[in-house]
Amino acid sequence: MADSIADMITRIRNASAVGKSEVVLPMSKIKFEVAKILEREGWVGKVEVIKGNFSKDRKDRSYIFDQLRIVLRYKKSGRPAVNHLKRVSKPGLRVYAKKNRLPKVLNNLGIAIISTPQGMMTNKEAKKKGIGGEILCEVY
Repeated sequence: MADSIADMITRIRNASAVGKSEVVLPMSKIKFEVAKILEREGWVGKVEVIKGNFSKDRKDRSYIFDQLRIVLRYKKSGRPAVNHLKRVSKPGLRVYAKKNRLPKVLNNLGIAIISTPQGMMTNKEAKKKGIGGEILCEVY
């Protein structure tokens, strides 16, 4: 798969559209960091890592890899907490922002997740720290 973050975003969008309670997807450090930011900002309920196990049978030496479990949040009306989740920077077209050109998402009601030299953070945190980086996605 070329773009694992886009896959994660699509899985979250699709699961929330049909009313699923959780999403389980393959684990990676980048996806885990994005999910933790979504959890911290209140867009998803809970994020946890499901540890894989190793089959000790000699014939079947396959690993079951770690998985990322994301519990989705819904409003009292039953609508998903995430209305809009969009990938901005793609493998074919990377989008970067300098510290003075960080995006405002929905007049600062939403967030943009940015990969900076100091780690993953929201556009608001990056603005406070005075750093720019690659804009991964927008959420509102």
